[in-house]
Amino acid sequence: MTFPVVGMVGGGQLARMTHEAGIPLGIRFKLLSDTPLDSAAQVVGDVVVGDYRDLETLRAFAQGCDVITFDHEHVPTEHLRALEADGIPVRPGPDALVHAQDKGVMRARLDAIGVPCPRHRIVADPADVAAFAAEGDGFPVILKTVRGGYDGKGVWVVRSVEDAAEPFRAGVPVLAEEKVDFVRELAANVVRSPHGQAVAYPVVESRQVDGVCDTVIAPAPDLDPALALQAEEMALRIAKELDVVGHLAVELFQTRDGRILVNELAMRPHNSGHWSQDGAVTSQFANHVRAVLDLPLGDPRPRAKWTVMVNVLGGDYPDMYSAYLHCMARDPQLKIHMYGKDVKPGRKVGHVNTYGDDLDDVLERARHAAGYLRGTITE
Repeated sequence: MTFPVVGMVGGGQLARMTHEAGIPLGIRFKLLSDTPLDSAAQVVGDVVVGDYRDLETLRAFAQGCDVITFDHEHVPTEHLRALEADGIPVRPGPDALVHAQDKGVMRARLDAIGVPCPRHRIVADPADVAAFAAEGDGFPVILKTVRGGYDGKGVWVVRSVEDAAEPFRAGVPVLAEEKVDFVRELAANVVRSPHGQAVAYPVVESRQVDGVCDTVIAPAPDLDPALALQAEEMALRIAKELDVVGHLAVELFQTRDGRILVNELAMRPHNSGHWSQDGAVTSQFANHVRAVLDLPLGDPRPRAKWTVMVNVLGGDYPDMYSAYLHCMARDPQLKIHMYGKDVKPGRKVGHVNTYGDDLDDVLERARHAAGYLRGTITE
């Protein structure tokens, strides 16, 4: 029996965990990685080291793959069109993925299909930023480079016209957005297959620290069921309208006046879905594999009343393995997921998942484990 080969572009932790989800199904993976030491390159058997920005490298890599998918959105759109012209299935395809690659394109498309977003427009220079601010409630406003930003990079909170020069130095278009007065950040995660089957995970609360996801609570506590349903339906509609294949994360603002607004889109497994590894019947990674292969999708329902994910960031204590003894003995239900990365201050090197019936207890267990692994908690 011949099992398909999934070609994964990108060697980070998302590729590592997607590969792991394919192992029970006998799915073979081929990886295009920047270096042989990348997170996924350490565990995938068939690794090609090369530059995803080079078309001929991509074409050579695609030989022998039944489908191409990604753990990041940075492959040039025109290269993906060339692969499709060569007859290689690309999932998500370039017409969908460009909405996660280019924030300007994404905002224009969401406007066209009637999805609520923060007030926004492309701006030409600091004077144009000042004009945009004057059209609304004034400064501060948010400036974003339309391509290349993640985890708070490529995003500025601008409080005056004098502060607005920096984003334009990158030489790419700049998107201005209103600074939304929000209560919290939410995420709606959905998965869609080529023939249109789709599933929605519970809407989660995503807590950020310094622009980086720190904690995810599934489901979002005290979220009005009608608003949760609206968020799930919105994410499913975006996936259908944009013809997304695979996992789609829709990052949302919950505003103080009771609305939800789309902040960002990601067309790959996402940090806000890591809880599903241990907290859902079928994880985001397993469903992404199923979707890109056009297999029936799995049940996204939660296994427990509450699941909490906390990211493990690098600190000044590099020997995280020695912390396992304490963490595992203290909480036998704890699930630790490490990425095989060198420990550097502030770098995402892993995450922990906890679950149970009491949210305060589940939160405390996850925060304690992540803190102990990092070395900020010592008892």
